[in-house]
Amino acid sequence: MEPKKSKKSTVQNIVFIVLIALLLFSPLGTFVKVELNRLIAFSPKTIAVMDQKELSTYQWQLKDATGKTVSLDAYKGKIVFINFWATWCPPCIAEMPSIQKLYVDYQDKIVFLFVTTDSFEKANAFMIKENLTLPVYQSVTNPPLEMESATIPATYIINQSGNVIVAKIGTANWNSDSFREMLDELLKK
Repeated sequence: MEPKKSKKSTVQNIVFIVLIALLLFSPLGTFVKVELNRLIAFSPKTIAVMDQKELSTYQWQLKDATGKTVSLDAYKGKIVFINFWATWCPPCIAEMPSIQKLYVDYQDKIVFLFVTTDSFEKANAFMIKENLTLPVYQSVTNPPLEMESATIPATYIINQSGNVIVAKIGTANWNSDSFREMLDELLKK
């Protein structure tokens, strides 16, 4: 004969399942996921020179919230920071404060493109709520193959020669001293 489960054990299992569901599917769950991602975010690393890929095209078209279209081609020869993100993505939300700090200090030296598939209404409401001033864009055409990812956040740093020198999928600490040093060295070139 199999022993009967006690009522206490059944109740404990139900409570455990409810708690897990709350963490996964409630606003509290989003908060927990964002904070966990912040805890595990490390400084991104530069790709070894021999493994860097040059962009195959600069013919990528983007539009901003005003409807103005820009082309990646306009930024050829500059350092470009490109971040693919969404308002519903906890890892994206987790790294936004570090990106904002970096943006405040480097916006006049580096091109920043924050690309979302969210509507501008939703993205801009998120930016206001989170007190972020990052420039938001939507893709009009497909990005270069070297920047295609099925996962977000996905961030790419393009150097002045058109090489992808950082390709980071997932959360990172973009405001770290080591990443800033890498940008400062790039800016000296």
